[in-house]
Amino acid sequence: MTHTDIIQKTSEYIKQEFSDDSSGHDWWHIYRVWKNAVTICKHETADLFVVELAALLHDLDDWKFNESEDETPHRAKAWMQKCGVDPRVNQQVCEIIMNVSYKGAQVENKMKSLEGFIVQDADRLDAIGAIGIGRAFAYGGYKNRPMYDPETSNQMHASFEDYKNSKSATINHFYEKLLLLKDMMNTVTAKRIAEQRHEVMLKFLDQFMNEWEGSDIQ
Repeated sequence: MTHTDIIQKTSEYIKQEFSDDSSGHDWWHIYRVWKNAVTICKHETADLFVVELAALLHDLDDWKFNESEDETPHRAKAWMQKCGVDPRVNQQVCEIIMNVSYKGAQVENKMKSLEGFIVQDADRLDAIGAIGIGRAFAYGGYKNRPMYDPETSNQMHASFEDYKNSKSATINHFYEKLLLLKDMMNTVTAKRIAEQRHEVMLKFLDQFMNEWEGSDIQ
């Protein structure tokens, strides 16, 4: 198969696998990450085939939906082998997948390749702004978490284990992750886009708190 054929077949496979997701990690999330990664890649000197494969496969082995919470991309690796992807490309994509996710405010980002930075930025851009707000509450509902608990303090997780075990309310999640992502973007393009999306979240949180306290009622 050509690279174009592999990307097309992979997109069809992922669409089928994630069509029924209600956690905010559905096919359309992956589609947005894919398309945003392609756009960012146009401004960078990077391997587009690696970027597209990693973007499409980045959630296939996500620890959040894996009972063992193992991040090893077994399914992604097997799929690429089935498609005849070069073993070196397969390994590069697997390394991106293993390092793409946010693992806590104080946890070092171990992503090393430009292709990985692009996919990571595209994924993080979809976690902020208006869509990020919607996804945060979708995931909170999926995990049966409260919308907000004013008696619970925010946690700046020092380890991936702490982050994985967190049961924070959705509003806390903004302060523990989403509002931090603007300053964690890797590429110039993503940094620019993140500025505006960050402001959308700040305005939302101001309004949310006003309504929570009833201070908007005259």
